[in-house]
Amino acid sequence: MLEFHFTLWHWLAFGGLILFLLALDLLVLHREDRAPSLKESAGWTLFWITLALIFNGFLWWWGNSHGRSHMGLEFFTGYLIEKSLSMDNIFVFVVIFRYFQVPMKYQYRVLFWGVLGAIIMRLIFILAGTALIMAFDWIMVVFGLFLIYTAYKLARHSGEEVDPEKNLVLRTARRFLPVSEEDHRKHGHAFFARENGHLVCTPMFLVLLVVESTDVVFAVDSIPAVFAITKDPFIVFSSNIFAILGLRALYFLLAGVVDMFCYLHYGLAAVLGFVGVKMLVEHWYPHSISPWASLAVIALLLTTSIVASIIVTRRQERSKHIGDESEQ
Repeated sequence: MLEFHFTLWHWLAFGGLILFLLALDLLVLHREDRAPSLKESAGWTLFWITLALIFNGFLWWWGNSHGRSHMGLEFFTGYLIEKSLSMDNIFVFVVIFRYFQVPMKYQYRVLFWGVLGAIIMRLIFILAGTALIMAFDWIMVVFGLFLIYTAYKLARHSGEEVDPEKNLVLRTARRFLPVSEEDHRKHGHAFFARENGHLVCTPMFLVLLVVESTDVVFAVDSIPAVFAITKDPFIVFSSNIFAILGLRALYFLLAGVVDMFCYLHYGLAAVLGFVGVKMLVEHWYPHSISPWASLAVIALLLTTSIVASIIVTRRQERSKHIGDESEQ
């Protein structure tokens, strides 16, 4: 059954915090179009992670003071899942931006509005998921089976294999919306422009549509995964949002080295498979898998896939380097 430990005022206060952070980001910290440096991206990534951990600490304190010590652990596990799944987003974003030839200095602006749309969609999906769980107890079994199926698909196909041209939203937009034939050099980061007295969509708007529609797919996977960890919709939502807020900085930090994580999608698939099985088991045997055990398994799966990816990538680079030297 679902747990409701937070009032409407908690939700409104959290929403106000998120709106403040987004406004600060767009209107003060990143008003100009520019490509963040590696050092700056690392700093912002650390900032968003630290902010999430501070919030995690607050939940831990608040939960302990109200006899609900599991809250902090549930948030941290959900945040770890969402943060890890966001790595798959980065693979897809790299493909999308390369396909549309979006200059690096405009990518941050697209990702900002993409994050804003993602927050709204996650809230809608979580409220819908909450309503389904309250109405149909067996829906957790459906969620579990869906996650296992998603894990199977992810293990077979990585984010690098995404083809933006097959995106249904993109094809629909091109068919029914007036789209400018000018590229980013004329319109910059603008989503709409006037040409010959008519309002048209710019190619950047098409990029945003693809980014937003892609996130819907990720939300369908990730939200049931966190419901497997906690039955409190507020923790599901807050862990999702803190992972999303740091997505832009993490993208600019890792966009150039995504090829290093060649086995990460196997680790993510294993995580989704594990939480799917957890959902099925706990439907009939509640609390049979402890929060600490869940955290340990998820951390082990992700660490193994990342370490294996780095080792294999370095071996391939070393072999290529030796081969180049032998040819010379």
